[in-house]
Amino acid sequence: MYFVAGALAVLSALFYAAGKHEIGDLGTTMCQYGSTFCESPHYVLVGAILAGVWAKFVSIR
Repeated sequence: MYFVAGALAVLSALFYAAGKHEIGDLGTTMCQYGSTFCESPHYVLVGAILAGVWAKFVSIR
């Protein structure tokens, strides 16, 4: 689950950069298919935070 939280955090950063037109053609393609996330990358970041909290909650140590 920590892997999912990390992947979502990276995706949030990529969507943020794509929304600011900082990563070229990849950003254009990302915003073409995921325009909601390019306009509001905090949606993905909130998902990453929730996944991290959930992973901490269910981890057994």
